Amino acid sequence: MATATLNPTDADKITKLKSAVSGLNQISENEKTGFINLVSRYLSGEAEHVDWSKIKTPTDEIVVPYDSLKPTPEDPAETKALLDKLVVLKLNGGLGTTMGCTGPKSVIEVRNGLTFLDLIVIQIESLNSKYGCNVPLLLMNSFNTHDDTQKIVEKYSKSNIEIHTFNQSQYPRLVVEDFSPLPCKGQTGKDGWYPPGHGDVFPGLKNSGKLDALLGQGKEYVFVANSDNLGAIVDLKILKHLVENKNEYCMEVTPKTLADVKGGTLISYEGKVQLLEIAQVPDEHVNEFKSIEKFKIFNTNNLWVNLKAIKRLVEADALKMEIIPNPKEVDGVKVLQLETAAGAAIKFFDKAIGINVPRSRFLPVKATSDLLLVQSDLYTLADGFVVRNPARTNPANPTVELGPEFKKVSNFLSRFKSIPSIIELDSLKVTGDVWFGAGITLKGNVTISAKSGKLEIPDGAVLANKVAPSPP
Repeated sequence: MATATLNPTDADKITKLKSAVSGLNQISENEKTGFINLVSRYLSGEAEHVDWSKIKTPTDEIVVPYDSLKPTPEDPAETKALLDKLVVLKLNGGLGTTMGCTGPKSVIEVRNGLTFLDLIVIQIESLNSKYGCNVPLLLMNSFNTHDDTQKIVEKYSKSNIEIHTFNQSQYPRLVVEDFSPLPCKGQTGKDGWYPPGHGDVFPGLKNSGKLDALLGQGKEYVFVANSDNLGAIVDLKILKHLVENKNEYCMEVTPKTLADVKGGTLISYEGKVQLLEIAQVPDEHVNEFKSIEKFKIFNTNNLWVNLKAIKRLVEADALKMEIIPNPKEVDGVKVLQLETAAGAAIKFFDKAIGINVPRSRFLPVKATSDLLLVQSDLYTLADGFVVRNPARTNPANPTVELGPEFKKVSNFLSRFKSIPSIIELDSLKVTGDVWFGAGITLKGNVTISAKSGKLEIPDGAVLANKVAPSPP
């Protein structure tokens, strides 16, 4: 690919930036080079503008319906051979701060005292035990989660699973005013730095040496997913399909609901499959993008990628994903962090496809309202897998809105004596200082608001299509 061309002013900015970055001893040469390349690409304005008229809806050859995949092999030896080609990688760079927790988000307890990471380890252990295979687990940490994760994984040392960790890159935040690295302005702590998004997973695998080690073990595919997506479990049908059809990249997509209108979608564009994110959409087409009529699917960020292809493309420096500028403020200083997303890499891989998977493969826990769903009777837990209760006939989950009093996990847990039964719930909205007793059942559409002072819902209460307290 041609190198981005810079005007003289920007070229001068890059020269000064290179000089400043060369003195940052906290990061490696690979990180320095990667950062300078990213900023150069950003300044050159090489961001692709999407020509709306060229967008086509992908066919079933490109976005394959899950139901059309062949069944999983019946022969255990064939299944073992298939699984021995696989590595599971969880994106573990995020902190639990939005849910009021310290440390990596993956150590928040999800159910029965088990954390996200516990469930992931139990799932892979049960696969390895059942088939006698060796599926390793990789965790991509950020500098924010590395130290804590290293301590946490020690508790799995006796388990039947190889766990590897590596760090994604650490880049300096850019001061907007003069385009200098924030750490050079005396910001010596963690606030001077940022992890550049999960698009960094590909160079991260290569630079850490993990990629070559895995290829040396005969591994062929990596299944990448967010550590907080409880639905992202190993799927043999998908793996078998990719191996047989030699697809280098597969993105799991699922039908959009009104809750997902901002999610990226797959399109056919100039003969290639491509991810279209809301940030790339011209203003006049945003409503069309959000409609669930034209763009019916969205990216779950469950990705299956061929390891040899990653090596080839990273070595050729060919993975030039769209840059996502993320403006922030640190101690009153306006800064910019440039990020990339792993899903945007789809267009660089050969025979890349999407697979339209059931919604059950997308169960992220982003807030305590999601925690309420997965801790309730809507789900059960078996072998580390969170399984939806068949007693719920509605394929969609209830919508749950909890007020700020419930935002932190500790507050959320203290406000419920036990999690209510919600099998027949359609929607729940809670505002104010509300406390739930034990054995409560919620059905239909329920709104609870404590207008003044504390409101306690008594033990054993059944609220069906109710506004509480009742309006005068």
